[in-house]
Amino acid sequence: MLLCFPQMETSLDLTNMTRVHQFVLLGFPTRLGIRDTLFVIFLGLYLLTLVENALIIYLICSHSELHKPMYFFLGNLSCLEMCYVSTTMPTLLVGLWTGPYHISFVTCMTQLFFFVSLICTECTLLASMAYDRYVAICRPLHYPLLMRPQVCLGLALSSWLGGLVVSAIKTKCIASLTYCGPNVLNQFFCDVSPLLNLSCTHVALTELVDFISAIVIFCGTLLVSLASYSAIGMAVLRMPSAAARRKAFSTCASHLVVVGIFYSAALFIYCRPSRIKSMDLNKVLSVIYTVVTPLCNPIIYCLRNKEVHTVLKKTLHWP
Repeated sequence: MLLCFPQMETSLDLTNMTRVHQFVLLGFPTRLGIRDTLFVIFLGLYLLTLVENALIIYLICSHSELHKPMYFFLGNLSCLEMCYVSTTMPTLLVGLWTGPYHISFVTCMTQLFFFVSLICTECTLLASMAYDRYVAICRPLHYPLLMRPQVCLGLALSSWLGGLVVSAIKTKCIASLTYCGPNVLNQFFCDVSPLLNLSCTHVALTELVDFISAIVIFCGTLLVSLASYSAIGMAVLRMPSAAARRKAFSTCASHLVVVGIFYSAALFIYCRPSRIKSMDLNKVLSVIYTVVTPLCNPIIYCLRNKEVHTVLKKTLHWP
């Protein structure tokens, strides 16, 4: 009986604690002049990212020559990047403009839900795009069958719905934790690790769910991408034409750069079961996969593509 008293006392203490109803996003706490400069830079990058991806969606939808599986996935990726950057960038810009930004608990969990959903969807879309390139290069005769419209639609829908399901589970686990102060998040948006660091209840189960989902989503899709590009590389090495090899390697290398940057930053942050303490490094890495990657993806995947160049020139009436 006596052994139960400490546990009961802890339970009463947690009950009497005041729950946090809002968080403070610390953002980048620098001098005002530096914040103004960063605000202009990030606002420009945000608008450029929206314009780039909107242009790609328009070109793919309005030109029948781009109605192919590869561009179908690229259109999905561009739509995702617009949603993705619009989920995290507004709080970053507000924080740079006003300083530490107060965000309600519900708004924070909503932002977390969309962020996790979109990052999971991006992983599966990148893997689908890698598989599409594998089939196109390694099994060209079977490409019309293996990448028929029904398959492409199924891959895209499973990417979006899978992201929503995983995000709903993770967000529910994190929202069910007790936050009793302090309420300062050393980040520019509501992210998993900073929220776990603020919880005053036991987070082992939530960390386990976060870790397992990260392993399944990140590592699983990364293995699919690496396997696809490895098979492409071996197929390219067997090509008799040196020009064809250079062209294929150039395309694959560009894709691998984007995949490598995105996964390296994301895996470093999310594929660890313990709470992360080096939050300043996390913020730098977060900028890479929430700002830099959405900006670079359209350039690497589309704007370097000859078919897209031809359609873009036709649209802009360039000679």
